[in-house]
Amino acid sequence: MTGGRCPSTTLKTCLTSTLTETLSLRNFFLISLLEKLLIARAQSSLSDPQLVSGALIDVAKHLGNLSFRVWEKMKDKVHFSPVILDPNTANGYLYLSDDLTSVRNGDTKQQLPDNPERNGFYVWVFGSEGFSSGKHSWEVEVGDLPHWYVGLVKESVDRKGDFKFLPENGIIRLGLYKGKYAESLANIIKVKKSLQRIRVQLDYDRGEVSFYDPEDMSHIYTHRDTFTEKLFPYFFVRDAADAKASDIKINKSEVSLLFSD
Repeated sequence: MTGGRCPSTTLKTCLTSTLTETLSLRNFFLISLLEKLLIARAQSSLSDPQLVSGALIDVAKHLGNLSFRVWEKMKDKVHFSPVILDPNTANGYLYLSDDLTSVRNGDTKQQLPDNPERNGFYVWVFGSEGFSSGKHSWEVEVGDLPHWYVGLVKESVDRKGDFKFLPENGIIRLGLYKGKYAESLANIIKVKKSLQRIRVQLDYDRGEVSFYDPEDMSHIYTHRDTFTEKLFPYFFVRDAADAKASDIKINKSEVSLLFSD
């Protein structure tokens, strides 16, 4: 490489070398350090129940997508939209991992600010980014947990009160309860085998939310609607009981960089 320019005959090699240098181990150490600083600051703020909503740090925005946004600048397409949990929406019984990609139900309720975004009645947490157009998909690992739900909620969903879990009330989901897979208590869904992972797929413009078993991409069910507001990824998990798994995890996406000479 001469004078900061890549010869056209070696463009692929040159770009690959440049990317390797840019995303060096040193830079990942810097990202890791920044993440730790953000976590410490967020935990300090979230531990004070007297903080108002405006004082909360958008941890998911600054931490969860940090590494991904580096790659996002350099790719043409991402086939799986990574979802990062928003701690400002988490019910007090939910404990999120440091990287905001997994959640478990705890025995003790945390003292968290009662900000408008927080789910105060049901044990839910939402994704940090909502969708109002386009196609999006992500995979969730549920393992052998006995009671869980994943899906999407409308931005206007009631976060403080009791209501029936129906699409007309702003919630579209699939889950496991008392050994049965269901959209709601009234709508049991038959599956061929136990589900270890779930793929949630949203086509906002066509008004479709579909659920698949990513192991063989077998279709589980599709909800059709006309969407008029932003939709957020939704997660619910109860006690692990005797399960080997203790939390539900959002699978991280793989991004491929394609070059042409």
